[in-house]
Amino acid sequence: MEQVYTTVQTYFEMIVEWAILLCELIGVAVIVITVIKGVILWAKKDPHVKLMIAEGIALALTFKMGGELLRSVVVREWRELLILGAIIVLRALMAALIHFEIRSERHLLGDDADEKPREQKKPPIVKL
Repeated sequence: MEQVYTTVQTYFEMIVEWAILLCELIGVAVIVITVIKGVILWAKKDPHVKLMIAEGIALALTFKMGGELLRSVVVREWRELLILGAIIVLRALMAALIHFEIRSERHLLGDDADEKPREQKKPPIVKL
């Protein structure tokens, strides 16, 4: 029975390691693609370049944070867990700052259509 447990644990760790690698790879690819698109838009003097770069970095951070969360599955010591927690907190703070920058940039460009205030429902008209 212990051999089955060890085999399953080995395969589980291998799957998690590959998933971590995939998340990290996607995050890096998103950053590289964002930088290339950003340089092209910057050369064309597109006013939306900062917004596009910020959104790309936010997406990349999401994938990188997913990799860190998967990494927490295979943590063996408290010290590793503390380091991992610190990394996750720092990336979450960076993501919050980037999302703040995205909202600010959208507001400056006038592209904040998705942040319109909700319409107030009018009370029904009652006829007597």
